Amino acid sequence: MSEQTDFTPMFGIGNPNDAYAQYFTGQSYLNALTGPEAGVALANVTFEPGCRNNWHIHHADKGGGQILICVDGHGWYQEWGKDPQELTPGTVVVIPAGVKHWHGAARDSWFSHIAFEAPGENCSNEWLEPVTDDEYPA
Repeated sequence: MSEQTDFTPMFGIGNPNDAYAQYFTGQSYLNALTGPEAGVALANVTFEPGCRNNWHIHHADKGGGQILICVDGHGWYQEWGKDPQELTPGTVVVIPAGVKHWHGAARDSWFSHIAFEAPGENCSNEWLEPVTDDEYPA
């Protein structure tokens, strides 16, 4: 981790999320919880304070989308055109395919969620513009 902290996510911090770093403001970490043999992708994503992902859309011809299960810290989720939603341990967010959104840590808190990619047909992710400081909750 890039700074000293006593934050220990319930499902482990994993490794720096370098493969997707271009789609994040700040540092995130990825800990895969299932492999391909499970048939569904479950991953613990940890965000340093202030880290968030870009606006993005999960596409699918049928089914698809994403489910977030918040497990540690304090974060935010926002759908395009709506107010941000506070995320705390125990919060579950169901994101249907086709919804433009972002999620990440609060400015002053580490944050972790389990990300579940819902099964569907012809699923893909479209990464969009970064969340600006003006859009990011104070």
